Amino acid sequence: MFEIIKWPADMAPSQCPIHFTNELEVAVSPETIWSLLVDPGAWPGFYPGVQHVRLLDGHSSLQSGTRFETNLAGQDVFASVQEFEPMSRIAWGGHPLVSPESKAHHAWIITPTERGVHLWTEETMRGPHWIELAKAAPDAFWLTHEKLLNDLAKVALEREAAQGRPA
Repeated sequence: MFEIIKWPADMAPSQCPIHFTNELEVAVSPETIWSLLVDPGAWPGFYPGVQHVRLLDGHSSLQSGTRFETNLAGQDVFASVQEFEPMSRIAWGGHPLVSPESKAHHAWIITPTERGVHLWTEETMRGPHWIELAKAAPDAFWLTHEKLLNDLAKVALEREAAQGRPA
């Protein structure tokens, strides 16, 4: 099934100078992937560079509209959950604290397959801060998300093995 990301108008791929996608299939349940994505305490175990996530609305996990601060891609970032469809899609958008005019939108789509799940992540970025970082290392964002997907898959597989679920 083909899913369409519900981009904010100013963050659609056609409107952003930085746009990339990454995907991976992994033999785990959608519930396991979802539980990791919405649990900010789990992020340091698979999200490159993340050491903390601070939820700003009194929630214990990500929900629709949850605002949070974290360090993504080596940047202190303010973001909020803008899409939230349990077990299938989540997206957040925000900006680095040092450059509020530099925006990013990161979407996830989780699709069940015969062997587990297909993970699709797509990000768009605009603004001077992200553009300068991309000039310095053109493939850094894409490579970071490749590592993110692989690390997420590894943690998900380990979690299911610990729970006695076959891989």
